Amino acid sequence: MTVIARRLAGHLARGLVMILVVATISFFIVNNIPGDPMAARYEKLIEGGMSPEAAAQAVKVLYGFQPTGTLWQQYTDYMGGLLHLDLGVSVSRPGTPVLDVLGEAAKWTVLPVLAGTLLSFLVGVMLGVFAAIRRTSKLGDALAISGSLLHGIPQYVLAMLLVVIFATLIPILPADGPVDILFEPGFNAGYIGSLAEHAVLPVVTYALSAYGGWILAMKSSVVTVLGDDFILAAELRGMKRSIVFRYIARNAILPLFTILALSLGLLLGGAVFIEKIFNYPGLGLMLIDGVNDRDYALMSGAFLLITGAVIVANIVADLFYSTIDPRVRSGEEAA
Repeated sequence: MTVIARRLAGHLARGLVMILVVATISFFIVNNIPGDPMAARYEKLIEGGMSPEAAAQAVKVLYGFQPTGTLWQQYTDYMGGLLHLDLGVSVSRPGTPVLDVLGEAAKWTVLPVLAGTLLSFLVGVMLGVFAAIRRTSKLGDALAISGSLLHGIPQYVLAMLLVVIFATLIPILPADGPVDILFEPGFNAGYIGSLAEHAVLPVVTYALSAYGGWILAMKSSVVTVLGDDFILAAELRGMKRSIVFRYIARNAILPLFTILALSLGLLLGGAVFIEKIFNYPGLGLMLIDGVNDRDYALMSGAFLLITGAVIVANIVADLFYSTIDPRVRSGEEAA
């Protein structure tokens, strides 16, 4: 078995254990929250004249496990359904499987958050290199200050500022919902244009909120690399400035790839405040609605989805870093 295969097998085993742990913790938290909607539905069915056995069976069909059995019975039923990718049925959306609700919400979260994350990464990395190389100049100071300021402003504050500026004072962009209801959904110019127009402010908010972290991280990494011996050796050999610049950027960006992979894994968590402000029907807004509706099946499913995405991102980051960094690869082969 190759080194990469062994690492992958180890990551997958740890990932499965982590998912089981998260599922277990979520289950017991749900069962200890006051105002359990399953127990309320069970009692309501009994009050309506249904026998306890029939009411229990009806609730089991609706939620995926038996609320009147022992805690162990409820847990085994829940985990059995999880093995078949059955996360139960949403309380706030009667008759709709949780998996369908998550899939519908995820598509509205992934695209804008992914676009904002990649945009902030590209801009932050490029400007971070200049901020480090020109750190004694006014340009370097300005770039560092811009990163520090944006890094310290909460996402919801940036979102509200953009709404005030571009949707109220200068009303050139929409700030409510993902698309104009006047357009018929489908692959047509009007609908696609409306989607793009409504996505501008959320994407820009995501990008600005993450930009500060990327530029500061890249600047710090470049400053560290500038002190390495191979940079001094390259300069003493009289290499062109552009070649030295590529050496610096290529080595300094390596640690940021791990952070990027983890950021992409966390994007399924959405940005609760941003989606709430822009009324974007993503996972963040869905979680808020789930909490308000006591939709515990939906919340548990969302936690599992986010956990799975982070675990996959960790695996990809580790394998990718081993591939692009020859020092790590050489160490693995020697071991």
